[in-house]
Amino acid sequence: MKKKNNRSMDKKYHKYQSPLAERYVSEEMSYNFSDHLKYSTWRKLWIVLAETEKALGIKAISRKQIDEMKKFQDNINFDVARKHELRVKHDVMAHVHAFGEQCPAASPIIHLGATSAFVQDNADLIIMKNGMNILLKKLINIIDALVVFAREYKGLITLGYTHYQPAQLTTVGKRACLWMQDFIIDVEDLENRIDNLRFRGAKGTIGTQNSFMTLFNRDEEKVKLLDKQVSKKMGFDKILPVAGQVYTRKLDSQISDVLSGIAQSAHKFSNDLRLLHNLREIEEPFGKKQIGSSAMPYKRNPMRCERVASLARYIICNGLNTDFTSSVQWFERTLDDSANRRLVLPEMFVATDAMLDIVLGVVRDLSVYPKVIEKRVNEELPFLASESILMEAVKAGGNRQKLHEKIRKYSMETVTLIKEEGLDNDFIERVKKDKDFAVIKERLDDILKPENFTGRAPKQVTEYISGVVAPILRKFKKLIGVNIEFKV
Repeated sequence: MKKKNNRSMDKKYHKYQSPLAERYVSEEMSYNFSDHLKYSTWRKLWIVLAETEKALGIKAISRKQIDEMKKFQDNINFDVARKHELRVKHDVMAHVHAFGEQCPAASPIIHLGATSAFVQDNADLIIMKNGMNILLKKLINIIDALVVFAREYKGLITLGYTHYQPAQLTTVGKRACLWMQDFIIDVEDLENRIDNLRFRGAKGTIGTQNSFMTLFNRDEEKVKLLDKQVSKKMGFDKILPVAGQVYTRKLDSQISDVLSGIAQSAHKFSNDLRLLHNLREIEEPFGKKQIGSSAMPYKRNPMRCERVASLARYIICNGLNTDFTSSVQWFERTLDDSANRRLVLPEMFVATDAMLDIVLGVVRDLSVYPKVIEKRVNEELPFLASESILMEAVKAGGNRQKLHEKIRKYSMETVTLIKEEGLDNDFIERVKKDKDFAVIKERLDDILKPENFTGRAPKQVTEYISGVVAPILRKFKKLIGVNIEFKV
């Protein structure tokens, strides 16, 4: 028996497959940018247009035609549309003809008075609005998970860093609030874009509504009502007052700015965790059978956070495409936006969706190692406490300038021994031996208590969650509890 060629057995492995679609994206976001939703939305727009035109007095449109269109709204004959597109080289007209073959009675009135942008642009706005709502749900759940984490560790004292150098003490919970705040700013931006997104509506060929003026015998009020009612039926209260053939591509740029902002927040979060991972203070989830390295079995690489950073850079860089497209449109429109938008807009949403799924999975299952954190705090605390030691000694009668010089000298000597000889921090022992500090020697242990150096950090956590975060979570409480399935 002749052996089958591997190529014929499974051809999908012999052509490019999008890693975003295959590896990362959730089913919900994947469907949102699917051909089925896109073209069924086109058909819904044609149906709503015909219904509204009929309601406003166009007698050429019958109830039978509209019912026939509704019957096939979601039953799309893709193969027929593909054949038409090969012939006419126009995707909208290909689908007009394909829809018409299924709806022979309605065929004469499909797309009546409309231009291609009526279905293309309006559908894009609907789909992007859906996409933003999906991302909003993910962000709310990330914030909710961070609240749980911040509350649990609001009092766990840790080193705070500036320039990635030990600076002062803070708490793990307070640091989580910094991550949380960035994501909350993203929620506010996303909500603003969703609430203020304007529909293109029924504007005609180049936005003048001339075709509809002809259809309604120059009745401007009916033409304005058509625009308003179609938009309302498609879920939009706000409409672009004016448009060219397409909606202004500035809307794409504004939306991509929000996605870029989300990516920036996620990148910052992932960077912090990768650094903490190296310090062994906090680690992302690591499966019992997970392999960290093909060559080094002991490794626990922060691969999830690295993937977040990787996707975030892709999103941030892709945002430049929408900026350029917005800036270089000619007059009422040019088509040099088409291929670019077809790639950029879905992939920015898909990548952001995948990135947030990973962030949520990480936050929900972080591992914290208090003993390691405490050890590092104790190693650096003597230096961090030097100013307090100086102040207490001066209050007890010492000379500020003389004591400052001694503390500086002991600090530098200790640092040298730590770095060059690997010795432990003996700064406090040096201070204790100095007679000029004898007056506070018995109080040094109390001065060196870590909680004396965290300021209001624990209370800031409580106040921030109750004053800022809780109202947001109450507002979006229906979105909390989504199950996220992490995709490798």
